[in-house]
Amino acid sequence: MSEQVRIGVVLLPQDRWSVARERWQRAEDYGFDHAWTYDHLAWRSLADEPWFATVPLLAAAAAVTDRIGLGTWVASPNFRHPVPFAKDVLGLDDISGGRFLLGLGAGGEGLDASVLGPPLPRGVRTRRFEEFVGLLDGLLRRPVTEHVGEFYEAHDARMLPGTLARPRVPFVVAANGPRTMRLAARHGQGWATYGPSFGPEDTDLPPARAQERWWAGLAGMVADFDDVLAAVRAEEGPDVGPQRRYLSLDGAPLYSLGSLDLLIEGVQRASALGFTDVVVHWPRQSGIYAGSERVLEQAAGRLPELRR
Repeated sequence: MSEQVRIGVVLLPQDRWSVARERWQRAEDYGFDHAWTYDHLAWRSLADEPWFATVPLLAAAAAVTDRIGLGTWVASPNFRHPVPFAKDVLGLDDISGGRFLLGLGAGGEGLDASVLGPPLPRGVRTRRFEEFVGLLDGLLRRPVTEHVGEFYEAHDARMLPGTLARPRVPFVVAANGPRTMRLAARHGQGWATYGPSFGPEDTDLPPARAQERWWAGLAGMVADFDDVLAAVRAEEGPDVGPQRRYLSLDGAPLYSLGSLDLLIEGVQRASALGFTDVVVHWPRQSGIYAGSERVLEQAAGRLPELRR
């Protein structure tokens, strides 16, 4: 019998806690397997809208839920240093009772890439991400860490008493290219992707054709990751590598909760490609991820069927 697909939901950090609290609790009551929020200082088209900090939001969500996994989708070194961030992760793991999932990404070229200084070229960001993930891994596994690298230093960095999750919190590493895929294969308990990005030549495609092009590109990415994982396992042993594969269905041109049928199709196609987990976004009233909470409620009522 094949394993059931787990289904998660992203709640953007835009609402005051007096509103957001009820939504995080509803995500658990609906039966979603995990719930996430973005880790940014500001984000794309929503830069001039309300946007709250990630760590206190997840801590609050952990305090008012009991079962659902909670995570960052995804944290990056654009404005994080591994040492203080590892302390935050330690706290989130503790408050959540070991339910925390650490989603990690290299960081893009968006607004918060330049808040602390000029943005780095892509190749430099990738090297920084490799060191970021490796240092976080060490910090969360050891009581005391010493490290001097290209981008970071850590001296007598103490992480006591350690995480409830063992040997540390699970890493869900976002990766689309060969170097970051290798990083996900070596350090991740999960591999995450938004799927392929479209270029200017794709913007005028009809929606249905763009959707099919996205799924075809995603199949190629899965094959690439399988190749990278096989190479890493040949070097380091058969037990290395993520056991779970996470797909943001909303990386596709069509919003996953545009209709229940579209969601069902997305979950089925993701499962056929080997994804163990899919992630959707809580509907917003307008703009990106605009949709109806009625579809979200319909999806919640069909979660057992969707998982199969």
